[in-house]
Amino acid sequence: MRLVFMVEERSMEELLKEILPKILPEDVEFLIIPHNGKSDLAASIQKKLRAWNYPGDKFVIVHDQDSNDCILLKSKLSELCGCGRNEFLIRIVCRELEAWYFGDLNALSLAYGKNLKTLSGKRKYREPDGIGNPKQEIYKLLPMYQQISGAKQIGQYMNSESNTSHSFNVFVEGVKRLCAT
Repeated sequence: MRLVFMVEERSMEELLKEILPKILPEDVEFLIIPHNGKSDLAASIQKKLRAWNYPGDKFVIVHDQDSNDCILLKSKLSELCGCGRNEFLIRIVCRELEAWYFGDLNALSLAYGKNLKTLSGKRKYREPDGIGNPKQEIYKLLPMYQQISGAKQIGQYMNSESNTSHSFNVFVEGVKRLCAT
């Protein structure tokens, strides 16, 4: 079996390269197709799903919520996927990728050699998906943070068992469930 991940950008690709081997069964292969933002991803979904010629492949579309309504966004993406394939999963990252990093303050600390675990005591960081602009928050705490290299650095240390980001956990559970079908 192979899972094909269609993602908005390279930073998500780099993160998934690090975390998927930790969460996927050994017999499941994966392919990640990064896009140049939301518009490129949306334009690509129907084309790729219609033209895909590898039976048995299953698709996972990963999209940032940003300021969108989750339900409406997922419905819109689902319509794009409704072109004859039923083996797909849509996962929305609440609000953006950096919220997943705040869900694992230990990984963030290890990646940058700075103790950020104490942030877990602050109300703002207890629910990382509720942080209004997680990318901006990371830049405040870690001015040296870069999206692509940061995804790779942080991803090396991320632990899917202890991440407090609800959208990250829904992503992991959905991927595991897709592998089991």
